[in-house]
Amino acid sequence: MSMATEIVQLLVQSAGTWLFEGTRSDLSDREWMALRFLALANRLSRTPTALAGFLGTTRGGASQITAALQEKGLVVRKPSADDKRSITLCLTAEGEKFLKQDPINALRDQIVALEGSDRSRLRDTLRRVLVGLDVAERRHHTDVCNQCVFLVENGEGKDRHFKCRLFRKSIAPTETSQLCTYFEGRS
Repeated sequence: MSMATEIVQLLVQSAGTWLFEGTRSDLSDREWMALRFLALANRLSRTPTALAGFLGTTRGGASQITAALQEKGLVVRKPSADDKRSITLCLTAEGEKFLKQDPINALRDQIVALEGSDRSRLRDTLRRVLVGLDVAERRHHTDVCNQCVFLVENGEGKDRHFKCRLFRKSIAPTETSQLCTYFEGRS
């Protein structure tokens, strides 16, 4: 078996520990993915359109997933604070509580147990693989806001503030470590 095939098999095995959990939690895999995404996304990416892009589905598909999560009391739709014509998808307190039972937490805990340098190497390597897959499939890549070319930082200390040049909106410091579906990597 080639090393590449072995790595793929290891990834598949690791996914098997947290995928297909619908029967135990009453959520489908796509609903879990949506819930996880909404917990990690910045406010500009918590829209039905951005969720559809992240899930690789249509807006209608994302709407059905959102409706299922709403029915279960895990997500609410709110008018956007930035644009009242838009909708922001937000986790409820019950949704946040539900994520504490997420089957993927066992995988996260194993990664946390790795040496810091091993975690960094794993993150950077997986990021390169995912970028390559996104390019090959002509998908838009989702990544952490603070790595995006559109993020501008001004000032220092208490006067430090961030802005997204794409949306021309201020970004809270906490949002810079969250996911953005409009991400463009720095070269």
